[in-house]
Amino acid sequence: MELAFFIEKGAIILGVFAITMLIALYSTFGERVVAAYFQDRLGPNRAGPGGILQPLADGVKMFTKEDFIPNTPNKALFILGPFMFMTTALVTSSVIPWGGTLNIFGREVMLQAADINIAVLFVFGVVSIGVYGIMIGGWASNNKFSLLGAVRASSQMISYEVAMGLSIIAVLMMTGTLSLREITERQHGFIDWSGSMPWFSWNVFKQPVAFLIFLICAFAETNRTPFDLPECESELVGGYHTEYSSMKLGFYLFAEYINMFISSALIAVLFFGGYNYPGMDWVANTIGANAATILGVGALFTKIIFGIFFYMWIRWTLPRFRYDQLMYLGWRILIPLAIVNIVITGVVLLLVFPR
Repeated sequence: MELAFFIEKGAIILGVFAITMLIALYSTFGERVVAAYFQDRLGPNRAGPGGILQPLADGVKMFTKEDFIPNTPNKALFILGPFMFMTTALVTSSVIPWGGTLNIFGREVMLQAADINIAVLFVFGVVSIGVYGIMIGGWASNNKFSLLGAVRASSQMISYEVAMGLSIIAVLMMTGTLSLREITERQHGFIDWSGSMPWFSWNVFKQPVAFLIFLICAFAETNRTPFDLPECESELVGGYHTEYSSMKLGFYLFAEYINMFISSALIAVLFFGGYNYPGMDWVANTIGANAATILGVGALFTKIIFGIFFYMWIRWTLPRFRYDQLMYLGWRILIPLAIVNIVITGVVLLLVFPR
């Protein structure tokens, strides 16, 4: 039994790792295609049919480029930075529920690497460690532009983590759990008929303000436009990764797309029902539980892909914020708004849904 458990979890971990890397790889291709469409020009179209092999060509280029290390007294930290940033980006996928339960040869297989009861805290803890990858890399580069980018990144990510955490508190108050699987199960189906009045079960309908705050903070946490101040080319050359080359630079760039993928998955799980979809019970009763679970995985990844597209859409639509505007939005608008939302949620729960 123990051997089967380790094989099962090992297969899930390897599968999630492979899918994460593949989606992040082709997100670079998708970004170029979306940018070309918005700018009314041709995108990548040389490497393979329709440019489909362009990400592989970019990967080969990154691996074969000369690995340049600047004259810095902190070469070990210079190497550690991108590896730490990449690792923390990948680890957060371990607690995300990618689907329900599959029955394989009489064994119930849960499509999640680790179902821990404090998964939300785990995600926030790992994401906060990821800041150190940027700080260490920028400081160890011995370059003023890199240092400025690292300082910007650290202050930006720490500031918006506060608003993001406060926005999640309102959701946790309604669900009563820190487990991402339980939060997903509380959004089962699309309409909740259990009460005296039917209502939409997804958290985006119950907590639209929390969703909006979390979405804005997700852009800041992933350093995406309009909050890409740590690496804005017009001011800081390349920001915290100015001195990096070869696969060290590749790790920084690739981790950004992994963070996009993971944050889109978190948004789908926390606010859009995760692997739940309308008619899920009908599919389970008509076709079978395994079919419903597989369709649930497809539904979750559809939501994730739309989230990644939304990241790209915003990048090629909105201009970059000034740094003072970025800090003002985080501390003077989002944090007070999240606190007010918590108070309103508490009052509604006490008066309308007393336990």
